[in-house]
Amino acid sequence: MIGRRALLLSGALALGAVAFTGDRFWLQFLGKAMIGCILAMSLDLLVGFTGLVSLAHSAFFGLAAYALAGLTNQLGLVTPLLTLPLCLLAAAAAALIIGWLSLRATGVYFIMVTLAFTQMLFYLFNDSPALGGSDGLYVSQRPVDSRLAAYLVIWVALIAVYVLLSRIFRAPYGRALEGIRANEQRMRSLGYPTRRYKLVAFVIAGALAGLAGYLDATLYGFVNPAQLGWKQSGLILVTVLLGGKGTLYGPALGALLLAFIEHYGERVTEHWNALVAVLVIAVVLVLPRGLSGLLQGSARG
Repeated sequence: MIGRRALLLSGALALGAVAFTGDRFWLQFLGKAMIGCILAMSLDLLVGFTGLVSLAHSAFFGLAAYALAGLTNQLGLVTPLLTLPLCLLAAAAAALIIGWLSLRATGVYFIMVTLAFTQMLFYLFNDSPALGGSDGLYVSQRPVDSRLAAYLVIWVALIAVYVLLSRIFRAPYGRALEGIRANEQRMRSLGYPTRRYKLVAFVIAGALAGLAGYLDATLYGFVNPAQLGWKQSGLILVTVLLGGKGTLYGPALGALLLAFIEHYGERVTEHWNALVAVLVIAVVLVLPRGLSGLLQGSARG
């Protein structure tokens, strides 16, 4: 336990130290990777701790990004004190509606309903000229214009999300979610309103995915409908499984690894997705707990 915490703290400090280098490439590359970490950890709340496999996660990511573009381009709102809460509220509201409808189904039907909502939103933004169509939209003025400042904000957000989710999982509510994942029927017989608990988890996860989308639009100053597609949702799910669901730090490690594979794999072959597929198969066969199993092993040692 102590060894794992020391490794996680060292990794967080190393990411923070990158800001002092001022290197433009690494600030943008690792900034994007940390956004992926936030996105993966938010999905882990559903997949790893609640037992809900959702393919709607990219929808909340993209909606918050588009909300920022709309606020800045149409209303001239720039300050994070206004844009951040409004974008998170938009993502949370969408998660509430989609979650309330989707949770009426279970198992594979739940997965398909969330997929349907994701694709519906993708085609809505992709086919609407007023929303930028397939070309997307530029954010006229980013809330944090400096690349260094944006990196630091993302780094702080990553740590804050990790701490927040860790506290949730240690709280009675988090224990109830684990009970629902293990045996929902038994939790229901004990008097727990399981559907309400799952809906709250869905909304929290959606809001945190919206935070990742807001940060991504802030970092790049651009949004496009591909961010809402099922491929993005599938990649997030693969990230969680690759890193190790139910650990928080595992999905974060998976996001960092995939970021490096995407960047350096493209230099080797245009079919870099095949490298991801091979890696996932290898991890499933050799590391049933994902990459987090390596960290757990080092902590025991």
